Amino acid sequence: MNTTVLRTGLRRGRTEYLQFARDRRELLTGPVGAVVMLVALVGWQGHGTVPGTGASKAVLMTARFVAYCVFSAALMNLALGITADREEGALLRLRALPGGMTAYLVGRTVSVLGQIATYVVLMLAAGLAFTELTLPTAPGDWLTLAWVLALGTLSVAPIGAALGAVVRDARNAAAALSLAMMGLMVISGVLFPITALPQPAQWVAQAFPLYWQGLGLRSVFLPDSMLAAEIGGSWRLWEAAGVMSLWAVAGLLLAPWLLQRMTRRESGSRLAERRRHSAVRRAY
Repeated sequence: MNTTVLRTGLRRGRTEYLQFARDRRELLTGPVGAVVMLVALVGWQGHGTVPGTGASKAVLMTARFVAYCVFSAALMNLALGITADREEGALLRLRALPGGMTAYLVGRTVSVLGQIATYVVLMLAAGLAFTELTLPTAPGDWLTLAWVLALGTLSVAPIGAALGAVVRDARNAAAALSLAMMGLMVISGVLFPITALPQPAQWVAQAFPLYWQGLGLRSVFLPDSMLAAEIGGSWRLWEAAGVMSLWAVAGLLLAPWLLQRMTRRESGSRLAERRRHSAVRRAY
């Protein structure tokens, strides 16, 4: 990747993120909506402590929900953005530009990283305001928070790009991804302690990065007394880093190939046909 393409991608990402930050509808359905949902979940869970641990239920829910927001933003926003750009013909135009697709991917990734940072800041601010959440004081905890968020994003964003390359349209993508996200949220310890679930569900959850993101965040914000509710009674940070790294590497290998394959197959006639079908669906 040459420096011109990189600079173009960074500028594109900055512009897309600023558009996101200035769009009231995007903010209300995204970060602000997530904060409202977090407050509602905290109210539902209550402000007591987890039995036998002394840890705050509200803080536990905040740590879990931050992980979910990072996962969903990296997966959903990137996949739906790529799908929408394909339907609008933006990717077909970029194919004719030298380095156009690479700059596009850099820009999309930068924009999503900015959105994730917004989610995290607002989630932590809500935790400080509505729960007993306290920010880390030890440098090691800040380091763990940084690498969990960074690696958690890298483990999911390429998969979001890959999904954006293979789904047919934004409607199908939103429905399929929303269903998958709800399933993962249930089994990955976001709503309930994972040790309360059947063992097969625990095995499935540990295959996906959402569980490991949540585990890493819980290790930062919760006392060690909460280990009684974790698999193996340990935070297992090395395992978390390993699983998320495997997902990141797999996604980085798979996503570019799928996107290149998708753009090679794209044509003006295919785009016109999709638009015709879309117009027919809207008419009915």
